[in-house]
Amino acid sequence: MIACFRCGKPIAENNLGRQDSCTHCGADTRCCRNCKHHDRSHNNECREEQAPRQVEKEKGNFCEWFQPGAGSVSAAAPPKDALKSAAEALFKKK
Repeated sequence: MIACFRCGKPIAENNLGRQDSCTHCGADTRCCRNCKHHDRSHNNECREEQAPRQVEKEKGNFCEWFQPGAGSVSAAAPPKDALKSAAEALFKKK
């Protein structure tokens, strides 16, 4: 399983079609941000040189180079609420 680029929740393998979306936050699942080739440091933010340029990285597309794996459930970014709680605990007045 991979994790949604937006919310970090798991995405089932059968939910990666062009018109599918995350069941938790509604983000498109077959998009550059969920692809293992996505890399902001490369040209067009993609490590696959033959892949066509996709302007909207968070929108579903028809790229035939798409392979799930931009994130994994264990490596997903923590939700904003968790980060906020950690920051509040760190700077809590005593």
